[in-house]
Amino acid sequence: MPTHVQVILQAVSSFAICCGLVFAALQLLHWRRAYQVANFTKLVELQMSLRKMRVDDPSIARVHMHDVEDLETDEEIRHYFINLMQLSVFEIAWYSFRQGQLTEDYFRSWEKRMRALLAEPSFRRMMHKPSMKILHDEFDAYMHRVMQQVEAREPEKK
Repeated sequence: MPTHVQVILQAVSSFAICCGLVFAALQLLHWRRAYQVANFTKLVELQMSLRKMRVDDPSIARVHMHDVEDLETDEEIRHYFINLMQLSVFEIAWYSFRQGQLTEDYFRSWEKRMRALLAEPSFRRMMHKPSMKILHDEFDAYMHRVMQQVEAREPEKK
């Protein structure tokens, strides 16, 4: 076999191996990202379980008094924690979108719904409550930016 044919065959096989390694690296990156989203989702779901307990039995919320500051009735406690639960679901959508696991059009539909919720007085009270904590700092900043946009539009609607 001529040498130039051997060199071409070696180049082709080397290129195939290189492409295989690049593909494997990209697959590993996507797998890692999906795993991070799954872990994040599980943590938020656990947090939601604690919130659901407080919706089901508002007296449990009084275990941490700072959680119920300025909340007088069981109904107010329920409203507060239901709003937090809704926020948690959106936090999963936000994080999934940031990690490339959710399409932009689907995320924007969630964002539109959240803007509508931010216009509601009970949701706004929850967001302004000093003891309310969003655990992901970037999500917290994002939500407060969206809230400011919604509040800036409110005078236009009236």
